[in-house]
Amino acid sequence: MCGIVGAISERNVGPILIEGLKRLEYRGYDSAGMVLMNSGEDFNRIRTVGKVIELEREYQKSGLGGVCGIAHTRWATHGKPSIVNAHPHVSSDRVALVHNGIIENYQELRTQLSTEGYEFLTETDTEVIAHLVDKYLSKTKDLLAAVQKAVLELEGAYALGVVSKSEPNKIIACRRGSPLVIGLGFEERFLASDVHALLPVTQRFIFLKDNDVAVIERNQIKIFDLDGNTVEREERRSELSSDAANKGRHKHYMLKEIYEQPEAIANTLEGRVSDLGVLPGVFGADEEKILSSVKSVKIVACGTSYHAGCVARYWIEKLADVPCTVEIASEFRYRRVVVKDDALLVTISQSGETADTLAALQYAKERGFKYSLAICNVPESSLVRESDLVLMTRAGPEIGVASTKAFTTQLVALFILALKLTHYQNPNPDLEASEAAALLHLPAILRDVLKLDPAIQGLSEDFIDKQHTLFLARGTIFPIALEGALKLKEISYIHAEGYPSGELKHGPLALVDADMPVVTIAPNNELMDKLKSNLQEVRARGGQLYVFADKAFAIESEEGMKVIEVPSCPLEMAPIIFTIPLQLLAYHVAVLRGTDVDQPRNLAKSVTVE
Repeated sequence: MCGIVGAISERNVGPILIEGLKRLEYRGYDSAGMVLMNSGEDFNRIRTVGKVIELEREYQKSGLGGVCGIAHTRWATHGKPSIVNAHPHVSSDRVALVHNGIIENYQELRTQLSTEGYEFLTETDTEVIAHLVDKYLSKTKDLLAAVQKAVLELEGAYALGVVSKSEPNKIIACRRGSPLVIGLGFEERFLASDVHALLPVTQRFIFLKDNDVAVIERNQIKIFDLDGNTVEREERRSELSSDAANKGRHKHYMLKEIYEQPEAIANTLEGRVSDLGVLPGVFGADEEKILSSVKSVKIVACGTSYHAGCVARYWIEKLADVPCTVEIASEFRYRRVVVKDDALLVTISQSGETADTLAALQYAKERGFKYSLAICNVPESSLVRESDLVLMTRAGPEIGVASTKAFTTQLVALFILALKLTHYQNPNPDLEASEAAALLHLPAILRDVLKLDPAIQGLSEDFIDKQHTLFLARGTIFPIALEGALKLKEISYIHAEGYPSGELKHGPLALVDADMPVVTIAPNNELMDKLKSNLQEVRARGGQLYVFADKAFAIESEEGMKVIEVPSCPLEMAPIIFTIPLQLLAYHVAVLRGTDVDQPRNLAKSVTVE
């Protein structure tokens, strides 16, 4: 959620910190700040509320610089957005630090430190860490030792970047449950919560593991475990380019990423699917051993990824004949789970650092799940490293907070999983070949779907002054109704709900009137006639219908009902195809209502706290 950037060099690192924060804006934040240091000088601290551009203006006006520095974008958890609560936090004018995560025992630590004479100026949980480090620094006179002692007292999640005036040529970094990466340059080193922040200065990275504490100096790095033992961490080279996250010709990242979906899905399929089926070994070396022995599947995810899992349940049970259940990670991790023999846990996360999903994976292992599989977009992420099998979605950088191409590539990856389970559990070569052919044709169909953009833009004008919207669908498309409602909520701030169409008469029909648009998704499937009956129920109550229908659905616009025809597609591909029009609808409604499309209020891209 929050963003961390740090740098130590012979040159002024201020511009590096500012650029890094800009590249982390997509994560969501409400304030920003930085500390710059030169040997023998005081901290140069600048903090602002609002966008990074405000921090950049203050930095340029200040004329300050430094060869060592840390910077941060804050998403408020403890304490309102304000300059006082913004990071970096300072203790005794000799320790400064930035923090991602949540310290669960901060109240106890705050009380303890107050009795020891420390004055608290903020409402944050982070300030207790700064005072703890300062407390131990006054005793040990060694920054590394002080940080090592301080983190032993912390309960919760953290990624930290710590500097001290007493040792101005080093940054101490440590993590537990929140991602942190070190960048390697020529006689300079960098720190960030995400590789995207550092791509303009390096493509060489070391990913810290939980409980690592690192000493970062201009020419060297030393990493220790929680017991103080030296550990080695592998250096990796990122294949991402520094311009991978530009808007190009589009007004917003979200629109750019909607239009990137045909190519992104082609990347997901490349080298994995042929016209005969899914190729061997795409999930890893142990694929056959694990997937041939699986007797049930449990999918765990959050938000949009949860909706992808809900679609996958239909596919896995229909094609592979394997029982499948789907749970929200934040609920799964806090209940007593009954584990069946040879159960496969599937986790889904764009970032691979979603706190609740990671915790669910750890809990599942403790409860006795035999196998785990991750569907993820970030190869170096914690989720990938901790799973037995992996399928990368290859969506590329997704900057818009409201997920688009990450979602559809997750759907494709999950369909690949359903086909692979079918191959091992319920073999049917003809079925595998026909569904693989449908997958390979998917990018071409999506390009045709994107041609509906102007028509959907026109449709969006009807939603400008609406406060509520109902999304209806049946079968495999029902989770897409949930996702469509979520997209509209996230970026236009219109309250929206998704319902199975058959549930309409069990409650939601009471809400239907001329002021509530009812968006219906109508593929050409076995439930077509039943869905048409549901449409009549809405019309009889004066509801205004907006129908996205397969051409074969045979329905036309008339008074009280606007229809947009969607290109026909193979039955199992419909959830992916019908996602695109709903993304475009949410986007255009948000633009017309004047909201911040790419960074909607109160939300963050990577949810790394509980």
